[in-house]
Amino acid sequence: MPHPHPHPHHNHHHPHHNAVASTRGTPSSSSTAAARSFSRRSTRALTTCQAARKKKSDASSSSSSENASSPSSKSASDIGINIEFDNESDGTATVVTIEGKDQSGLLVSVTGAFSALDLTVLDAMIKTTDDGTVLDVFRVTSKSGTQLPETVWEGVREYVLTTCMTLSNKSSMPLIYGATSPMFEKQKEKKGTVAGGAGSLMSEDLASTYETAASRLEQAAAEMSSAAAALVIKERELASVAEGVDASSQMQACEEASALLERKMAEMEATLASRRSTMQAEPAEPTAQRGGGAELRFADGGGTSTGPASGNGHEIILQGFNWESWKTSGGWYNELSRRMAEIYDDGFTAVWLPPSTDSVSEQGYLPRDLYNLNSRYGSEDELRTLLRRMKELKIKSIADIVINHRCAQDQDEQGRWNRFGGRLSWDSSAITCDNNEFGGRGAPGSGEDYSAAPNVDHTQDRIRHDLKEWLKYMRKNIGYDGWRFDFVKGYSGKYTREYIDESTPLMAFGEFWDACSYTDGVLDYNQDNHRQRTVNWCDATGGTASAFDFTTKGILQEACVRNEYWRLIDDRGRPPGMCGMWPSRAVTFIENHDTGSTLGHWPFPDYKLGEGYAYILTHPGTPCVFWDHYERGGLRETILDLMRLRRELKIMHRSSVKVVKTSADLYAACIDGKLCMKIGSGEWSPNSANIPPPPGQEDDPDGRWLCQVSGSGYAVWTFGSASELNGNGMDPESSAGLLASAGGSGWA
Repeated sequence: MPHPHPHPHHNHHHPHHNAVASTRGTPSSSSTAAARSFSRRSTRALTTCQAARKKKSDASSSSSSENASSPSSKSASDIGINIEFDNESDGTATVVTIEGKDQSGLLVSVTGAFSALDLTVLDAMIKTTDDGTVLDVFRVTSKSGTQLPETVWEGVREYVLTTCMTLSNKSSMPLIYGATSPMFEKQKEKKGTVAGGAGSLMSEDLASTYETAASRLEQAAAEMSSAAAALVIKERELASVAEGVDASSQMQACEEASALLERKMAEMEATLASRRSTMQAEPAEPTAQRGGGAELRFADGGGTSTGPASGNGHEIILQGFNWESWKTSGGWYNELSRRMAEIYDDGFTAVWLPPSTDSVSEQGYLPRDLYNLNSRYGSEDELRTLLRRMKELKIKSIADIVINHRCAQDQDEQGRWNRFGGRLSWDSSAITCDNNEFGGRGAPGSGEDYSAAPNVDHTQDRIRHDLKEWLKYMRKNIGYDGWRFDFVKGYSGKYTREYIDESTPLMAFGEFWDACSYTDGVLDYNQDNHRQRTVNWCDATGGTASAFDFTTKGILQEACVRNEYWRLIDDRGRPPGMCGMWPSRAVTFIENHDTGSTLGHWPFPDYKLGEGYAYILTHPGTPCVFWDHYERGGLRETILDLMRLRRELKIMHRSSVKVVKTSADLYAACIDGKLCMKIGSGEWSPNSANIPPPPGQEDDPDGRWLCQVSGSGYAVWTFGSASELNGNGMDPESSAGLLASAGGSGWA
């Protein structure tokens, strides 16, 4: 469920770029030579921008309070960076000037943001003063070689600032449905036991394992100690500020130091957990952890004898829309009908479609008349045509079911919107009594309140009967195959089970979007409580519904952005998201219309998307690919290559995962013993790690692990004959090593 007031967010392809990168501090001979080679136009631009900045500063001093209230100004002040654009000093390029306090990784972040926006950096002038202030000037053009029009400046500024926000020690937190969620209580540390015993015999491999663990623990302890000492210094500096003096800068420094300490403490917790964990992570089995009676219901190793959940276990879902799809010329349903054969050829088995009912909002998430299926995406006839085409191709059609709330068509005598029209002509008695603004006269809600619209009272038999009849109509008359339930936190999962049992869909999954656990703005290492809440909802549905794995998204996103890949294993050696606890009920994803698209409530960083998909398309759970990513050049090819491997090797929602290695810059794992993968810049390959061949292939004298898919920060291997080479005749593993450790995005 999206926020009712989306904000603009630019989303572009990744190109190769010509950015000039240098290291801050004392210049080397190479960097000095590079600086001398910058064009004279950059030098003139630097002088011009310095003068313009002073003039602007003098002229704008009276309006500083207004500027401070704007979102972009606030973001800039938060990270100490100011960005300005100029099309006058250079007629062939736009001059982008970035000024602020020097920070580690600033230059790489800025040039990476330019790359993500399809901008070409012609050259740059990098200047750092003695007091640590940087003044970086870039000559930038669009992909077509023209200046950037003023209309896009604010979007570019926002994107660069968003990218640079990762330089802060604080985590990127989601705006759930457009609003910041309150922090949950910090998880208690789990106690574990060390594998092995006093009688274990030492071996060379075991000694190496202990030496590696000791070195990692020593480093983590030293870094945590250093961060704690830095925080003590900042707090004493804050304590020494005289009364009445502005201490905002000291307070901000304390917050950053505290966040850094929390981050190092999380790494220490992960380090200790990895020492306790076993190397083999087995698929999750039904336990009391899933609620009372779960052991009896889930007899088939976490599956169910009834209920659709994630389909046949081999499904790959495409989210067939984004936040702006309703604007498509000619209608979105017609566009999908035209492209459905292509989607089938690419290997998708199910497509999640946008809400199809009459709605107050164009996107469909404020439904009004449920039986009126003429929407901004197309007419009912066009919808039926699309669904028939999908049945011909045996692609499952998933309807977006929004029944937590419903918008009324008329007001009562007091001006409250609570009189519903159409075939379901409810009144205020159908609204929960928690909804005072809508005059609700029903029972209290059985979940969280959604304030933007009247909340439906699912406790009433007549209301549930109406909704069941509507779902059966959508299933049997209209032709949908499955359901994606929106905002399932708003009503009890037991009612979702009733709706599923009555309408018999082929697939069913819910959006249980819950905030992860943070401490001092830093994502906690242990997210067991977070994923447990999602598991509890699935359990309440009797296991008939799966749920989106927001835990995996949050942890994977943090690991990739921060180079904290140690986060990707829990204290039992399993993946740390829901796909590590109940994989057959986890729908894994990188982005959707809420977190990304033009809403951007919790976007996965563009330059890490390849790593994200290398993870979810090789791991257990049911992967869901976002439409915007499916449409993006080189990224699309990566996704399709990974999907091909998943199908060929029959990787499924309950495949086993053996996490082989985790560190700050590396995550490596083997799936079902027949696929190996890594993400991160760290060096690793299954051949050098002596990963055994898959069962049945041990006797192949020419057998070795061959890299099949690779890119910036990721590589995937399968086992085969060493004589198999990739298309350009290079050793697949060698080329993978170059690609996997290369910088830049690599998206065409």
